[in-house]
Amino acid sequence: MPEPLRARAGELSADEILDALREGRRVVITTEMLGVDHEVTLRHDGRIFYCDTPTTLHKHESEDEMRMCIEKQGYIDIDREE
Repeated sequence: MPEPLRARAGELSADEILDALREGRRVVITTEMLGVDHEVTLRHDGRIFYCDTPTTLHKHESEDEMRMCIEKQGYIDIDREE
């Protein structure tokens, strides 16, 4: 299994995350919530995209749904995307 791609929230673009997922890599995003760092693991099994947070497992059936989740959850810097 390839090494996971690790980054802090805002360091990668949505395209960089999605490219890594399509290559079969997991992407581990460190994000801060209430002053505490948490890791979120993003993955793709070839059919379904997953966002595995400390409290919830989100499932997305399309790349567009996954992109919207990545944006909504703040894993990317929206200003960098424009």
